[in-house]
Amino acid sequence: MSDSPAEKPPWNPKGLGYVRRPGAADRSGFLDTDTTAFDDGLTSAERRELLGIDWDWASIDTAVIGGTGVVDRALARFRANLPVIVWDAARLEGNNFTLPEVQTLLDGVTVEGKRIEDQDQILDLDAAYKELDRFVTSGRFAVDKAVSDRLHGLVARHEAIEAGHFRGQGSVNGGGSVRLSSGGTVEGREHGESGALLIEAFQDIQDYLAGMRDPRQQALVYAAAATRHQFYFDGNKRTAKLMASGILMSAGFDAISVPYSRLYEQNVALDRLFATDDATSYMRLLADCAR
Repeated sequence: MSDSPAEKPPWNPKGLGYVRRPGAADRSGFLDTDTTAFDDGLTSAERRELLGIDWDWASIDTAVIGGTGVVDRALARFRANLPVIVWDAARLEGNNFTLPEVQTLLDGVTVEGKRIEDQDQILDLDAAYKELDRFVTSGRFAVDKAVSDRLHGLVARHEAIEAGHFRGQGSVNGGGSVRLSSGGTVEGREHGESGALLIEAFQDIQDYLAGMRDPRQQALVYAAAATRHQFYFDGNKRTAKLMASGILMSAGFDAISVPYSRLYEQNVALDRLFATDDATSYMRLLADCAR
């Protein structure tokens, strides 16, 4: 990617973020084989201040992300693999449904002997992924709070307090703390009055992504930053992966699906993300799980 001034988005004089450019997020059908790391000109400290995370592009191979640049083909692969995607996502949350049982439930047949909570989680994941499909198919997907809220309202409707709203936007305050798999707790970001601080943080992410050319890099940055901020009371990782998958499929790349077999790897990467704000290992895992 050229560093010529003509291709550099203007800086926001009020802060570290980029000014959003009209149409910058419209990458439908885009496939770029240039995996040059996006140079934002920020120091590590400035990047953490702006996005809450930092990373090392040299350690992340975005070329492993699958895709042909044709949106319909990416959607076809997504639909063909949907039962497995739902099963893996549920298993990562501790759901005990087997893959055949997930397929049975998605076919409309109740599975005997299973908890209602586990069944609801499967159906909610299916509803959210199908809504994502509709967003991408219609060309209405965007890195937008309304889209994120809609997907969260589906994927966490039986689990999260005030599903479909950022923390602090409703009548409940607090939340956002994360318990590490290695022990200990990391406090979540402050939400501010009526969620103002989280809304501002989301807008900073939007503006930053608008300055990026490669949707693969956009997706990884979004997934890590949104997960770290904990915009919602629960369901943050699932919602962030849904949004990142929307970025990828809208450009003809494959959706992100972390297999249950890589749960330990995900936990280690998330511990590092929350404890140190270093998103490198988590972004590397997500890239490897979008094949």
